[in-house]
Amino acid sequence: MVDVIVTSAGGIEEDLIKCLAPTYRGDFSLPGALLRSKGLNRIGNLLVPNDNYCKFENWIMPLFDQMLQEQSTENVWTPSKVIARLGKEINDESSYLYWAYKNNIPVYCPALTDGSLGDMLFCHAVRNPGLIIDIVQGMIHCSVLVFAFLCNIELEIFTDIRLMNGEAIHATPRKTGIIVLGGGLPKHHICNANMFRNGADYAVYINTAQEFDGSDSGAHPDEAVSWGKIKGSAKPVKVHCDASIAFPLLVAATFARKVHNSK
Repeated sequence: MVDVIVTSAGGIEEDLIKCLAPTYRGDFSLPGALLRSKGLNRIGNLLVPNDNYCKFENWIMPLFDQMLQEQSTENVWTPSKVIARLGKEINDESSYLYWAYKNNIPVYCPALTDGSLGDMLFCHAVRNPGLIIDIVQGMIHCSVLVFAFLCNIELEIFTDIRLMNGEAIHATPRKTGIIVLGGGLPKHHICNANMFRNGADYAVYINTAQEFDGSDSGAHPDEAVSWGKIKGSAKPVKVHCDASIAFPLLVAATFARKVHNSK
């Protein structure tokens, strides 16, 4: 039922880390200094031990080494290619990245370095420099360029931003629908792609962000209509609720019911 996923760096790394070690439920009011002294990091009301990130580092660094070797011979790495590789390597059915890889669903992350994943890339660049993750994919191995020139071959260069926008542009004559869980960069990335087809036909926002501070997270669907990111004829909905509560209910009453009835 899903063709494309766009997420934050946290949406990538936490999916992987939970496969390596548990995250614990805490409380929003726990004091930061106390948690720091115990080696615990708070994400809202969740607690992630420092050791989880050590396990993540031990798991991902050898993969970065492999990717660096492959870069010179077979791969130009983009964020979506990196994410697909991580989904393949985690090989854990509790990971949505694993299922996205297995079902060939592209996962885009416009800010891949904004989190622990970025820290890991930084540390790898210090220890074993050279890995390039190209958001524009403007670099092609020199020998390939020379070969293409000699053989008069026209090269087609696909970038993450081109692929992401192309998902919306080439959806015609089908309609597009967007489901936004939370907000921020992924929300804008998804809506902006639909601007290139004069707007999405359906839109559901699920978040607790408010419009008064001018944030994109809090922006109502009608603001996107003004940009042509959602069609004026659409009937978008914003649900003011925690997505982790609302989305399972939405799935149970729509997608899951249809799958169940088809069996």
